[in-house]
Amino acid sequence: MRIEVTRDVFPLARVFTISRGSRSEAQVLTVRVHEGGVTGAGECVPYARYGETLESVTGQIAGLPDNFSRAGLQDLLPAGAARNAVDCALWDLEAKRSGCRVWDLAGLPAPGPEITAYTLSLDTPEEMRRQAAENAFRPLLKIKLGTPDDMPRLEAVRAGAPDSRIIIDANEGWSAGIYADLAPHLMRLGVSLVEQPLPAGDDEALRGMDRPVPVCADESCHDRADLSDLAGKYDVVNIKLDKTGGLTEALALRDAARRGGYDVMVGCMVGSSLAMAPATLLAQGVLVTDLDGPLLLAEDRDRPLKFDEKGVHPPEPELWG
Repeated sequence: MRIEVTRDVFPLARVFTISRGSRSEAQVLTVRVHEGGVTGAGECVPYARYGETLESVTGQIAGLPDNFSRAGLQDLLPAGAARNAVDCALWDLEAKRSGCRVWDLAGLPAPGPEITAYTLSLDTPEEMRRQAAENAFRPLLKIKLGTPDDMPRLEAVRAGAPDSRIIIDANEGWSAGIYADLAPHLMRLGVSLVEQPLPAGDDEALRGMDRPVPVCADESCHDRADLSDLAGKYDVVNIKLDKTGGLTEALALRDAARRGGYDVMVGCMVGSSLAMAPATLLAQGVLVTDLDGPLLLAEDRDRPLKFDEKGVHPPEPELWG
């Protein structure tokens, strides 16, 4: 087995801003696992919020032994970007060696398209209204918020896209007081989900608060080990492959979350179609699919995922799986 890691940069169609900062490109790591003349590929996005860099994740992958199985990988690396890229590459390798699609190997039904959210970047109310109007044809919009002055932004987006379903991602940017003040207005404006309103380390306040709109754990939930602390605080779990450390743990987390009474959202970092491809399997039938990374790019992989009025489609085998 030989593992190859390359750094790839995908320019964004426009500057993308959240409460933590802005970016104009997506920097990703592409992992290719070569064995027996067959190659499997995966992609990850190292995330500074979780203490990851391109260098640190590359180092984690370089430290792997010469041979290991996908099951063995779960104990060799922690949940995170490095394990994600390798895990997904191994799934792809297994599919190509067997001549089967990944969903057949995983015992899953053949996937179909899923309506995905489209994310509006954090900006002035005027600009966010313009973004919303430009994308008002989309059935589901996700708004990046997370400042003390978000009410005018939310009003502006609803005015720009009066018929779209809206979800909010605060990216840990609100205090308990801000969230409590905004909650009634979220109902009034037809918001259907709020993602990570409070910082992950300061979310105990949610346990005693009314949640008129379902609250989704993102930074507060990486893998199954985090589920036990979510009770009474969250209604939905956002599963991202870069948090779980790959499709293997993500599928297990989805099943465990449902058994625990949580709804499921499947999200992504800003990456290419190769990063989204495994997540399309995970997203089948979930409450919210948020796999719009490729829609935010100016350039994508050679065999990108298909997006149309039916949503994001599962990958062709030339891309992944």
